[in-house]
Order: sequence, then structure tokens, then C-alpha cells
Amino acid sequence: MPLPKRFLAEFIGTFWLVLGGCGSAVLAAAFPYTAKVGESANYFGIAFAGVSLAFGLTVLTMAYAIGHISGCHLNPAVSFGLWAGKRFPSSDLLPYIVAQVLGAIVAGGLVYLIATGREGGFVLSGPGALATNGFGALSPGGYSLIACLITEVVLTFMFLMIILGSTDRRAPQGFAPIAIGLGLTLIHLISIPVTNTSVNPARSTGVAIFAGTEYFSQVWLFWVAPIVGAIIAGFLYSAVFDESLPGE
Repeated sequence: MPLPKRFLAEFIGTFWLVLGGCGSAVLAAAFPYTAKVGESANYFGIAFAGVSLAFGLTVLTMAYAIGHISGCHLNPAVSFGLWAGKRFPSSDLLPYIVAQVLGAIVAGGLVYLIATGREGGFVLSGPGALATNGFGALSPGGYSLIACLITEVVLTFMFLMIILGSTDRRAPQGFAPIAIGLGLTLIHLISIPVTNTSVNPARSTGVAIFAGTEYFSQVWLFWVAPIVGAIIAGFLYSAVFDESLPGE
């Protein structure tokens, strides 16, 4: 498949991931948006479980929609992990990452536009504002930088292990999107209170740009930690679990 077509597929796929995942977190996690004392703000909201499922569904749907076109990375960490696992050429890393970041930024801008278009305004401050990721004071649960670093490295490592294992040619064919989508759902169920769940540098960048400098100043962690975790998984899977077919 020509690179421009794969570039566009990654752009659209990452746009859908951020719109569906971050959009659900911003617009639907808690509803009504303001509640009276003693009332639940999540009476009609989807809460953590719903947001986790939304992220998983975006990956699952796009994996079936564009997996045969671009491989459906939607995530610079995934691209690096597949590169480390010898399944993706280094020459395509930069174009894929550019497409993913651009798709995430466009989706983040759309979520911001919708959120701020509500009559009476919309709260865009505090931990997790606009579905941003953060540590310390910007962590939803107030977790430290070290705790957030460990969380993002380990969970991205596990995400890549799921991706590499389920897409292995020895694995049952056609089921990888289900495993990957459910894997991302589980990752969010674990870590939303810690970092608001990144495991994806593009997703973190796409919303932080519109949330303000305080949030954007912490994006570096959500590039470093996921990419480190992904590269470790890629090298490990390639060295330990990959097997050549007879005659190779």
C-alpha cells in the first residue's frame, strides 16, 4: 500500500481514537455536568468504565477498518514497538508519527470546540481537564511522577505484548482487533485514576495543546514512558517469542 494512503489511514484512525476516547471522557463521563448536593453527577454519565470501553472500541473498530491498509497503529509507541519487534521499517516511523499526531490534534481541537460551545461554558481546569494526562497535581488521583512513569511504562509494555502476540502469524487469524481493543479497555480501567491513561503520545499531545501550557508542559512524560515500554516489549518479543517458519 502506498505511503500516502497509509498516512491518511493513520490520520483518520488516530482522529477517531481521540474523538471517541477523549470525547467520551470530556462530554459523557459525568452527566449532568452540575449536580445538586446529594445528587450523583454520573446519574446518566458513563464514568470510568464507559470511557475505558470507548477507547477500546475506537481501536477495535479502526483495526477492522484500516488494519489491512496501514496496520492501524494510531500511536507512536505502537509504531516504535513494532519497529523494535522487527515488524515495521524505520523509514516509515516519522511519516506514521506525523500522521498520528496530526490526527490527534484535529480531534483534540474538535473536542475542545464542542466542549466550549455549551451554553454556560465548560470546566477546563484541574486534573484531567479536556481528558489530558498528568502527574502530581495534574494526576486525577494525585499520583507522583515516579508512580505515573512506572504505570505508563508497564501498561504500554503489556499493550505491545498483546499487539505483538495477537498479530503473530501463529495466532488465530481475525481476532487480533478484539484482543487489542479489550486490552486497551483494561489498561484504562487500571490507570485512569493514575495518569488519566495515555500509553499513546499522540493522544496526550492532541488534547494538551488546547488545554494550556500547564498541561502541555507534562506531555514529555507521555512520550518518554510509552515509547520506552513499547520498545522493551518489541525487543523482548522478537528475541524470545518469535519463531521462524520451517525453511526460513
